[in-house]
Amino acid sequence: MCRQVLCTSFARGRITSLRRTVTEHAGYEGLSGRHLEDFVLAVNEIVTNAVVHGGGHGRLLLWSHDGRLWCEVADEGPGLPAGWMGHTRPPAGFEFRGRGLWLTRMLCDQITIVSGPRGTTVTFAAMGE
Repeated sequence: MCRQVLCTSFARGRITSLRRTVTEHAGYEGLSGRHLEDFVLAVNEIVTNAVVHGGGHGRLLLWSHDGRLWCEVADEGPGLPAGWMGHTRPPAGFEFRGRGLWLTRMLCDQITIVSGPRGTTVTFAAMGE
């Protein structure tokens, strides 16, 4: 059974409050400890990507399905660059940028990225126990 947990829009300047809201809802859904921290970090990274690269705003949806917590973040930006294949290794060097999608892949399960000229949608689930 699928149950919506949270559906909200976000914009630049609201990431901190959104992170708190996601933490609260994820905790209510049974995430705790390292699983909760990892999930919230992944949500923060993807929401930040949407704000910085995807037009400054977006939509976040959390839902529970088969005992797992899922997140979808969608923006209306220009999409990922042509030829982007979703790196499975961290960016080289000491760059402060370019780690959000890689980090989400490491912290969460079943990440899906759909991107085109009308925006990007990233969907992922909290890591199973």
